[in-house]
Amino acid sequence: MSPRNTRPRQAKGASHVGERHEVTVGPIAHGGHCVARIPVAGGTEGETRVVFVRHALPGEVVTVEVTEGTEGDRFWRGDAVTVESPSSERVSPPCPVAGPGLCGGCDFQHVSLAEQRALKARVVQEQFRRLAHMEVDLVVEPVPGDDNGLAWRTRVEYAVTPDGRRGMRKHRSHGVVPIENCLIAAPDAIDTAVSDSQPVVESVHGREFAVAADGFWQVHPGAPETLVDTVLEFLDPQPGEKALDLYSGVGLFARFLAERVGESGRVVAVEGNKAACGHARENLVEHRKAVVGVGTVDRVLARTYDEPFDVVVLDPPREGARRKVVLQIVDRAPRAVAYVACDPASLARDTATFLEAGYRLEKLRAFDLFPMTHHVECVALFVKTDSDLGKRKIS
Repeated sequence: MSPRNTRPRQAKGASHVGERHEVTVGPIAHGGHCVARIPVAGGTEGETRVVFVRHALPGEVVTVEVTEGTEGDRFWRGDAVTVESPSSERVSPPCPVAGPGLCGGCDFQHVSLAEQRALKARVVQEQFRRLAHMEVDLVVEPVPGDDNGLAWRTRVEYAVTPDGRRGMRKHRSHGVVPIENCLIAAPDAIDTAVSDSQPVVESVHGREFAVAADGFWQVHPGAPETLVDTVLEFLDPQPGEKALDLYSGVGLFARFLAERVGESGRVVAVEGNKAACGHARENLVEHRKAVVGVGTVDRVLARTYDEPFDVVVLDPPREGARRKVVLQIVDRAPRAVAYVACDPASLARDTATFLEAGYRLEKLRAFDLFPMTHHVECVALFVKTDSDLGKRKIS
């Protein structure tokens, strides 16, 4: 559950790991940390270096211990190991292994639940301000299915300690912290590290979906229905319309779109994972006009389904859809696009492309599908502003 380094960072001078500095913590940043600055030793007057500090809150005075950083780095990383002046929103972490040097799975166990959502809203707003050059107004909404931010994760990947105990990885590390229980895991959570690929059945609004135990499915129990309801509300698909569901997984959105557009409509689902496509065909078997395209979205759209679509659902992985896919969507001239995003920076970058291509951001909602972590799920609605958009190519 903790992010891991894909390769060691190359040192750029003397290491400063282990140094401690007293800092006043600045604003929240994307990634589960806050920004602080420390004077550069031997630098010019007023010269500072950015340190991304975990386990802190904006406005606090803390002692930060450097966990990553060499002389030539643009920024360092660190943990707030002591708190001299705590925020009023600071709480005692409910988990005994949440904190500096311990489990890296949660970012915000030291923060009140309401403030966690406020911080996430600020992050979304800052990403839109920086990458899409626009101001957005939103709140991060709770969804049903967790217990005050705990006991929600239905799929968990546990690590194993050298002596065979269950554990969690440290932040940005392969080191493992032994644990008895993960407090954000649901009591019946599937351990994807030991489960096979046999399908399990998930239920959404009374419809059953087959999905591999180690395949992608929203891990918060309230997420699938919340996202389906929001997407359908945003798009308002009508009988006879043509719908495109990209990064469609096992067909969650495609199935509900097919019900809305009916026998006179058409639904195309595109997914790169072959196993998920197999489950999608099974989940869509009742809908004769629904088809599943196998392959990466950009390649599939480059060679097939080159026709107008009325509505599009876009649910890409963390890196977002990116410019090529956004322009392929725009080329099909949908009246509306619902973008489900697990990363606000990627969403903001893709928003800039939609705006450039003649669409406007009509609605934006954010949901707390990952309490105690920095992650936030957004759903954006883009609508076409140029009636001649489908007649021209955009490069």
